[in-house]
Amino acid sequence: MAFQTILVHVDDSPAAPARIGVAIALAKQGGHLIGMAPTGVSRSLHPSLAPGQTDPTLALHLGFLREQAHTALAAFTARCEAAGLTSYEARVLDDDAAGGLCLHGRVADVIVLSQTDPDQGGPGLLADLPAEVVLHAGTPVLMVPFSSQRASIGQRVLVSWDASREAAVALQLALPLLRHASSVDLAVFDTGSGSHTVAEAQAADPRPWLARHGVRASFAMHPLAHKRQHVGEALLALAAQKNADLLVMGAYGHSRVRETILGGVTRTLLESMTVPVLMAH
Repeated sequence: MAFQTILVHVDDSPAAPARIGVAIALAKQGGHLIGMAPTGVSRSLHPSLAPGQTDPTLALHLGFLREQAHTALAAFTARCEAAGLTSYEARVLDDDAAGGLCLHGRVADVIVLSQTDPDQGGPGLLADLPAEVVLHAGTPVLMVPFSSQRASIGQRVLVSWDASREAAVALQLALPLLRHASSVDLAVFDTGSGSHTVAEAQAADPRPWLARHGVRASFAMHPLAHKRQHVGEALLALAAQKNADLLVMGAYGHSRVRETILGGVTRTLLESMTVPVLMAH
C-alpha cells in the first residue's frame, strides 16, 4: 500500500524541481499529490483586521506573493501532467510556510520538503522550515537534499534503530516505502559508555514485526569508528558505504518560546544529509 496523500512544498527555489520530482515518484505508486505554495503571510494576520477594514499595503504585497505562488504552481502542474499523474491538485495557501504546511500536513501521509541550502537559505523563517515542520506537523517528513538530482527513492533503505519511541514511529510510518524496497538494513550504533541502546535495540528487534508486514530486513550492530565520532556522522558514512537511497530515522527535539531545540543526530542529518531522509517525531 502506497502513501495515499502526499503533500509537497512548492516554491520557485533551485531545490524545488528535485523535491517535486520525488513527490511525483511517490504519487505514481498510487497516491494523491497536493502541491502547496504558501504566500508567506501568516493566517493570523488576516483576523487581526477589523471587519470591512483592509490594509492597502498588505493587500498589494499579498497580491504579489499570490502571483509568485501561482507561477510556481503552474510549473508544478506542468510536471504532474508530463508525468501522467491522474490524481493531483495545486493550492495557493495564505499562510507562512511552516505553519501552513504543519496544519495541512496533518491530513496527509507524508510531507516532502527540501533540506535548507546554506548558500540560499540564510537566516529567517525558511531556513528553519525543515526543523519546524519535522517537530510540529505530527506527520512524517521526507527531506530531499538541496543538491539531489534523483527522482526515485526507497530501493535501498537504511533505518537507524535504537528502540526509542521516535524510531518506532518513524519505522511504522515508513512502511509504505519499506514494502517497495529491494533491501532494508536496520542499523544500531553502539555508543559505549554504559549506554543501554544495544540491549534495548536487540530486545525490541523489529524484524519479526516487519516480516508480518511483508518486509524482509537485515539487522546489524555498528561500533563508532572513534570516541569523538557522532552517530549522525556514522549513519551518513554507513549510508554511503551501502549506497542507500533513503534513510529512515526518528527525529529528536523540542521547542521553547521562539526557539527550536534539535537533538544532535537530527541536526547533523538536517545539515549534512547526502541522501533523502524520512523523519518522524
